[in-house]
Amino acid sequence: MSSCIRRIAISVAASTMTVSLAGCGVLDASDSSDDASPSKGNDITVGLLLPETDNTRYEQFDHPYFVKKIASLTRDEGKVQYANAGADETKQATQMQKMIDDKVDAIVLDAVNAQAIAPSVQKAKDAGIPVFAYDRLAEGPITAYISFDNELVGEVQGRSLVEALGGRDNSAKIVMMNGSPTDPNAKQFKAGAMSELNGKVTIAQSYDTKDWKPANAEANMAEAIEAIGKKNIAGVYSANDGMAGGIIKALESAGVTELPPITGQDAELPAVQRIVGGEQYMSVYKSYPQEAENAAEMVVAHIQGRDIQFDALTRDKVDSPSHQGIPAQLVPVVALTKNNIKDTVVADGFYKVSDICTAKFAADCAEIGLK
Repeated sequence: MSSCIRRIAISVAASTMTVSLAGCGVLDASDSSDDASPSKGNDITVGLLLPETDNTRYEQFDHPYFVKKIASLTRDEGKVQYANAGADETKQATQMQKMIDDKVDAIVLDAVNAQAIAPSVQKAKDAGIPVFAYDRLAEGPITAYISFDNELVGEVQGRSLVEALGGRDNSAKIVMMNGSPTDPNAKQFKAGAMSELNGKVTIAQSYDTKDWKPANAEANMAEAIEAIGKKNIAGVYSANDGMAGGIIKALESAGVTELPPITGQDAELPAVQRIVGGEQYMSVYKSYPQEAENAAEMVVAHIQGRDIQFDALTRDKVDSPSHQGIPAQLVPVVALTKNNIKDTVVADGFYKVSDICTAKFAADCAEIGLK
């Protein structure tokens, strides 16, 4: 979907962020860091702060692809100072302070708590260090933001679930398992999903899942089964794949043998295998390598004073509860089902067929022509 026409209403905390997409028609960015006389050379240090490890994407994709791209853009002279907060917002503030003290050239921040980290973002700005919000829009004086079209993610999930329940009326009961209340993305996913689910299903139980932890989702799902009855749950909206795994555990522990359609997000390998095997209906494929590499390009362009390239990479604008008109890039997403695994995660090199089609899933892979 063109960013020239996309308009997204984003709700964060008690405030509303409005994403207005502007600046279309800017020159395409160059992959080269040699297309202008830089204000700073290739010997740069970029801080990368990621939020947690329960979601495998951060260590498997975001971190290594970001490091590799920084190296390629700086002729192997650029360095990445990396830290993962393990879902601890206090720890992340400490990690960020260390980067400020170490006088890194820029910080790429995926916030554990978008609101709580704002004072640290201000400290970085005061120290002359630009902060780029990565994946989640942190509050404070952010230099630029890169993420996926998060409301569209929710719309894709909600629409897929409604399609999976084809022929049902709006009395079909579903459980809604949303993400962490401290993650602004979770609110965007939920808003997008609700735009598709409202009036088409009955949301019998809804949860905000602390820290996105699968174990918390499993406990919430067990509670929902007890309240609704395992035979009365027509489908489950799960905001991501990790939680979908916990939800499936709860359903199976309750004796459910024919699982209802369950959504997800992140295209984690176990989720792709569950989709192949029929346990999970869909996921949302988001190209984390593309997000990480584009973030690296944005950061290097900004540090080196390549304004035309930076503007080309940040054609959109977003507003956070604390600041307006933040330059941004929104990366597109794809609904992942058993019908397009080969054309998405396999074609893009996310996984090999051999990664997915282990002995346990060999027959299921053969059935859908995945070989």
